Amino acid sequence: MTDDLFRSDAYLRDCEARILRVDEAGIVLDRTVFYPQGGGQAGDSGRLLLPDGRELAIADTRKAKDAEGRPTAEILHVPAPEQADLLAGLKPGDAVTVRLDWERRHKLMRFHTATHLLCHLVPQPVNGCSITPEYARLDFHMTDPLDKELLTAGLARLVAAAHPLTVGAITDDELDANPALVKSMSVQPPRGTGTVRTVRIGDAEQIDFQPCGGTHVANTEEIGAVVVTKIEKKSANSRRVMLGWAS
Repeated sequence: MTDDLFRSDAYLRDCEARILRVDEAGIVLDRTVFYPQGGGQAGDSGRLLLPDGRELAIADTRKAKDAEGRPTAEILHVPAPEQADLLAGLKPGDAVTVRLDWERRHKLMRFHTATHLLCHLVPQPVNGCSITPEYARLDFHMTDPLDKELLTAGLARLVAAAHPLTVGAITDDELDANPALVKSMSVQPPRGTGTVRTVRIGDAEQIDFQPCGGTHVANTEEIGAVVVTKIEKKSANSRRVMLGWAS
């Protein structure tokens, strides 16, 4: 099992850890600040600093899977290619320092929170999502057209309002009693522990509230200038909204 430190503090940039396992799929640690790909958000990258001063580049982070392909409680740190010599020297129990590519992660956090603001502006079910450091997109299950300039102006207003973001939790029963909280048609919140992690934007005024396991900024003002770069009609019942950084 990997202790996922980013769940409680998305601003952690590094941590000390020990290797649990190394195989062809990647490196499993006992704890990490790296977010594994999921919920539309890309996996983190960065470095593992070894005791002898050498550094192992991590290109991606994924959830480990069992023999049936189901996600487990382990997180895989996927090494960048051409590091066979470094990998050969790693063994269970070795201590490493886990260091995040913070600039890349912060872009992911800013875009992820921006997509939640977009859910407020377009109150329709979401049937697809992708969050990368350079762009984000949401696919809305709807037939009506959307206005790029109006959405960009709405995002700017919500960003400038400096709404706080709070991470919390609700019980499985509370979620079952409020199915409308789940806005994604394609990704269901993980269950089984009895509680589901939630993200709330807004204090006196609630802007968005939904189950989410991703990483976010603490305040909408931190998102900065984002714009709607494109709106596409993907199908008769789907509208794709693309977000990018303002130039």
